[in-house]
Amino acid sequence: MQKNSGLKILFVSVEVSPFAKTGGLADVAGSLPQVLASMGNDIRVVMPQYKIIKSPMEYVTDFEVMVDFKKETCIVKGTEVPIGPRKQNGSMTVYFIGNYHYYDREGIYCYPDDGERFAFFCSAVLKMLPKIDFKPDIIHCNDWHTGPICMILKENYKDDPFYSGISTVYTVHNLEYQGNFWAEAYKLFNVGRGVLDSDKAEFYGEFSFMKAGLVYCDKISTVSEAYAREIQTPEYGEKLEGLLKKREKDLFGIINGISYNDFNPQKDKSIYKNFNAKTVHNKRENKYDLQRELGLPVGDMPVAGLISRLTGQKGLELIIESLDEIMAEQDMQFILLGSGDAHYEEAFKNAAIKYPDRISANIVFNVELAQKIYAGCDIFLMPSKFEPCGLGQMISLRYGTVPVVRAVGGLADTVIDFDEDNENGNGFSFTEFTAEAFYEALNRALRLYAEEPEKWYKLIEKGMGCNFSWTTPAKKYMKLYQTALKDEA
Repeated sequence: MQKNSGLKILFVSVEVSPFAKTGGLADVAGSLPQVLASMGNDIRVVMPQYKIIKSPMEYVTDFEVMVDFKKETCIVKGTEVPIGPRKQNGSMTVYFIGNYHYYDREGIYCYPDDGERFAFFCSAVLKMLPKIDFKPDIIHCNDWHTGPICMILKENYKDDPFYSGISTVYTVHNLEYQGNFWAEAYKLFNVGRGVLDSDKAEFYGEFSFMKAGLVYCDKISTVSEAYAREIQTPEYGEKLEGLLKKREKDLFGIINGISYNDFNPQKDKSIYKNFNAKTVHNKRENKYDLQRELGLPVGDMPVAGLISRLTGQKGLELIIESLDEIMAEQDMQFILLGSGDAHYEEAFKNAAIKYPDRISANIVFNVELAQKIYAGCDIFLMPSKFEPCGLGQMISLRYGTVPVVRAVGGLADTVIDFDEDNENGNGFSFTEFTAEAFYEALNRALRLYAEEPEKWYKLIEKGMGCNFSWTTPAKKYMKLYQTALKDEA
């Protein structure tokens, strides 16, 4: 492992790419720590050792963890991850918290005992530190599963000299998912009943993993500046807006980035033909081949794509309500990739049956096809009801695919409407959560594509010139860490 002269950071996440992934959290946890490591920090990542993880790893240590009245064995293993696109910047350690009873199962989530499974993980992470002789300056916790780490640190270790001076940063990736369990779940952490006070981890009669993190951490971050403002309001605050408003001075919005190594149309082996901003004409070949692969008629009509979990958050009803009108009025094709709620899956399957030459509904999770859609489509749709950050719009811009988005959260922070700002615009956006507003924004994009091709290609070039790498966000996290340490001192 490389020698470091910066901060000691423990980055805690229950998903880390490429080891285990269901969404954007894994992408963040797989990319951000590597950039922070390349900046000279001794950063180490820790996650559960799920059954699906097949990477080679070595034994590090083992110990017992109390979960309520039960003793559970924790076996810690580790591996080294090369840093940098050419693996020339040393390596970073990733630890795996193992327990056969909790993690030797299919998948990651959605088990009846998830509260107990992640309570064990939180307790094990803190107990691991002296065993591996690593005292971090910062513990960076991510999403609801890790929130209680901040609570355990202050409740159970406040008099232990090893843990003194450790600051915590807690990142909210999506406030909707809070980890709320039965009230007595506090016992899983062997803390006093006082944590169930309404100004601590109690939440409408339950114990909240998310609220424990928000109350006990030193600093809170979320994944865009707009979302940091939005979650302090009743519309987006998920009943936690009062607490977040109270902690406003400790709440920071830092937009996520994407890996410019993983998402690079010039080198991506998943797409049909590589291209960059200077050879953007090759993007058309990607469209033709995508149409062929999915059984759509091949031609120069605009193709809109959507890659998403099929959930209520994503504003899919705006598309579904508009589809018949779009198909009647526009000479275009639509490609969907994703899975999720059954009623959305059925709606898109039925639309593909109704318009077999116009719509391709791919109800699967397919990483390679996703890359082909990013590269081959002309327009990328994200009409989200809310969107803490969003990575799809950044990836689409990287691949020269023009985003049409609702101006919320990270979408508002990253997509500038072309009609409002011809010079800096990189996409199209709308504000009202209505099918009419969505279709109006899409229609503006289609009109520019059809009537002003020169402006369309300049718009593509503008999008491909945007910089959504992790460099700037990583610098902001370093400032946040320093602020947390300064306030703790």
